[in-house]
Amino acid sequence: MKVNTSNKELGFKGELIARDFLIDKGYEILSQNWRYKSLEVDLIAIYRSFLVILEVKTRTSSDFGAPEEAVSSRKINFLAEAAAAFQEINDLDLETRFDIVAITIKNQAVEINHITEAFHP
Repeated sequence: MKVNTSNKELGFKGELIARDFLIDKGYEILSQNWRYKSLEVDLIAIYRSFLVILEVKTRTSSDFGAPEEAVSSRKINFLAEAAAAFQEINDLDLETRFDIVAITIKNQAVEINHITEAFHP
């Protein structure tokens, strides 16, 4: 991967890496880049008896902190609202869990940190 990859391209690559990682772990991906209001949820999955809302953060270095540190309180509030809407729209009644998949890509090396129950809105 080139260092000069745009943020959008880097984010998309991170989401693909996260998706494959989660599928390998037994997650059933229900949606990727699900739009709600003016924002989006990166990944929505079912794992065991949980609806899992996943925020993917991808970086090329930790110069500005770990990727997971970039999840703001505003984003957390949005994800909670979006999770409730997703359940209602899809007629689901599952316990919801919020995870972060933090990915660092340096040259060709990929580091994945899956933080389960990363926050409780």
